[in-house]
Amino acid sequence: MAPIELARRAGGAMAVCIRGERLPGPTAGLIAAKQSVLQRASRLSGSGAGAGVVTRALCASSARTFSSVQSLPSTYERLFNKYTDVRRVLGRQRLTLAEKILYSHLDTVEETLLTNTDNGRSVRGKANLRLNPDRVNMQDASAQMALLQFMSCNLGRPAIPASIHCDHLIVGHKGSDSDLTAGIEANKEVFDFLESAARRYGMDFWPPGAGIIHQTVLENYALPGLMMLGTDSHSPNAGGLCTVTIGVGGADAVEALVGAPWELKAPRILGVELTGKLNDWVAPKDVILRLAGELTVRGGTGSIIEYFGPGVDTLSCTGMATICNMGAEVGATTSIFPYTEASARYLQSTRRGQAVENVEGLQGFPSRGTSEDAKFRFKADEGAEYDRVIKINLSELEPHINGPFTPDLATPLSRFRDVVKDQQWPEKLSAGLIGSCTNSSYEDMTRVESLLEEAADAGLKPTADFYITPGSEQIRATLERDGTLETFEAAGGVLLSNACGPCIGQWKRQDGVAKGTPNVILSSYNRNFRGRNDGNPDTMNFLASPEIVTAMAFAGSTTFNPMTDVLKTPDGKDFRFSPPHGLEGPRTPFEPGIKSLGVLSQEPDADVPVAISPSSERLAFLEPFPAFPDADLSGLRVLVKVTGKCTTDTISAAGPWLKYKGHLPNISTNTLNTAVNAETGEVNAAYDLDGSRHTIPELGARWKARGQEWLVVAEHNYGEGSAREHAALQPRYLGARVVLTKSFARIHETNLKKQGVMPLTFADEADYDKIAAGDEVATVGLYEMLRNGGRGEVQLRVTKASGEEVLIPTRHAVSKDQAGFILAGSALNLLSKGI
Repeated sequence: MAPIELARRAGGAMAVCIRGERLPGPTAGLIAAKQSVLQRASRLSGSGAGAGVVTRALCASSARTFSSVQSLPSTYERLFNKYTDVRRVLGRQRLTLAEKILYSHLDTVEETLLTNTDNGRSVRGKANLRLNPDRVNMQDASAQMALLQFMSCNLGRPAIPASIHCDHLIVGHKGSDSDLTAGIEANKEVFDFLESAARRYGMDFWPPGAGIIHQTVLENYALPGLMMLGTDSHSPNAGGLCTVTIGVGGADAVEALVGAPWELKAPRILGVELTGKLNDWVAPKDVILRLAGELTVRGGTGSIIEYFGPGVDTLSCTGMATICNMGAEVGATTSIFPYTEASARYLQSTRRGQAVENVEGLQGFPSRGTSEDAKFRFKADEGAEYDRVIKINLSELEPHINGPFTPDLATPLSRFRDVVKDQQWPEKLSAGLIGSCTNSSYEDMTRVESLLEEAADAGLKPTADFYITPGSEQIRATLERDGTLETFEAAGGVLLSNACGPCIGQWKRQDGVAKGTPNVILSSYNRNFRGRNDGNPDTMNFLASPEIVTAMAFAGSTTFNPMTDVLKTPDGKDFRFSPPHGLEGPRTPFEPGIKSLGVLSQEPDADVPVAISPSSERLAFLEPFPAFPDADLSGLRVLVKVTGKCTTDTISAAGPWLKYKGHLPNISTNTLNTAVNAETGEVNAAYDLDGSRHTIPELGARWKARGQEWLVVAEHNYGEGSAREHAALQPRYLGARVVLTKSFARIHETNLKKQGVMPLTFADEADYDKIAAGDEVATVGLYEMLRNGGRGEVQLRVTKASGEEVLIPTRHAVSKDQAGFILAGSALNLLSKGI
């Protein structure tokens, strides 16, 4: 574990000492009120103009002098010093932007970049990067388990700044005010726990109604050059503001919170060159929708997507964030854009003008006359090479609609009508939903406003239900101030709370569509797995830009093309939408909004008890998992063999199950409950050795009770989707020791290792057919490999019911640290002992 001096705070702003250097925090002078979250969040009226957004991370007061003429704030001083080490080690090697930021956060630069990398010439895909992130951000569903794990480490405060965002537990139903009130009442126990933990440990706390984590982070914490971890797969949203932000599970977050270096296999760099400029009906969302169609849900695995080229300068900062947000849908480690004039404008509009000056200072440091490589530029070096380059001409791009049931099934708008008819998808559109963390920017909403105003002038209103989700209280308040919300309400739109809502499955529909009824919705969200939004596996969610969703909601039809088709006005005239238009940002800085929805930022207070009731059905302290035995595993049984897409939604469903995120025994009763049994074709069905039929979680619990450890067999990209560590925790709790697949999604594979479950892939994918449910399995070489720090091969000896034995060779990607986690039983078992 890296040497640390634990965090301290001054003046309400988080300040952390790492190796004797002070890291200023994101907020200062903000709300430090003592009233409870329920009291504060229930005050849904009153101006928040006085709250302000004040001094941020890179404040001038923290500047450290480098020479008599120039100085840098400490965050950039540390970045620059590490970058200088990187240049010393790698010489004149050309670096991409992502590499500059990532390598400049290494714990030990020389050791990491020169170990098993051909003297630094082959870092990507080979080096195990041990990184020191600048901060951790956690949403409420994942924060519960992360905090329970952090509490087990017996520290008084986190080693780096951290924030908690209450955004996942509010159900979208009747409208923002009533939904927020109902959500606070239903989840009081969890919100009290999160707030009390924030107060005790000195973490920033954003109450329910404050906004969605990714939008709030972009507005308040994201700064060019930072490296952040977020306990949500869409955390790379902050890459739109030139950060390296990576989605992780709770155990990864805890590793950073206790001050230990966080490990990542050095990603490959996938370059996307943008040229041209978007046409009127085309939005930044269409860039990533089109890219997803090319890369598929696995194409970005093990890579950072870095955007470059002249087209970058034509995009807004929030548009770049939208694109980075959905990089998760192609499996990318993260995504990043260079710092542009639009980035500076966004920082100014969010009242962070000092950060603009600090960026300019860093890029101009050191003084003239030094080599160009010595300067830190927020762009790739001239001549930097990418592992692959995809070119997209924005001028030739057209709107896309992706789905159903997967975000990579991309169809250009011009072809969508024909595809709908050919596939016999429903032509009636049930609902249009815009906003969320992906597309609720001022630019998005004012472009939609232009369509609504034009339609209103023609006497038209949406014929499909129309929902709007602001990404934050700041966005909502600014749209209210500037009259945009009034336009939405006049069109009959339902304004939902500043929360995830339907995007994460928190949606109580009012249109009478029963579960099992095929229907279509269009959304500007980022993910559309089967059953994700409303629990109905027959709801087809198609992803599109907010403009396309809105225009099609007026027609109420999936075959309507707003670029070419006409609607009939009440007086029988033909109406065709003009291309949407809007503003990149507000003409005056963003409005902070209601004071009671602001951040609670305070010193740690050890006298604050963390609120957990011994009889709680929603929160439970964690019991340590047993360590790995002193020998290879034997006597394992295959619980179920899964076929098809198996996402983290499949392994650990969200929606109504979110209420049990802090109670491992209770939430484990949904484990793999929408998985498809490869041998029978049944959903959520597994068979015991005596032939009796059970649900998958029932059989897992049954085997747990009799001490029968087990494994799951699955196909490609197992665990794609959310950064949901419960998808690793739940199987582990029920007795899983191994997961054997054709391939894994990055975050889930890491989460399994952190919880002591061994992820293995078939060396030969055809061997998937050689193993079946109920087979007995023993590992060969696994214990030796773990003892050797990840070096060595692993095989599985499979014994069939007939007595026949089959030896299946496998592959793994276990590092030295990860081998230690698995041997210990989990990462937490080590971290809690200070190892």
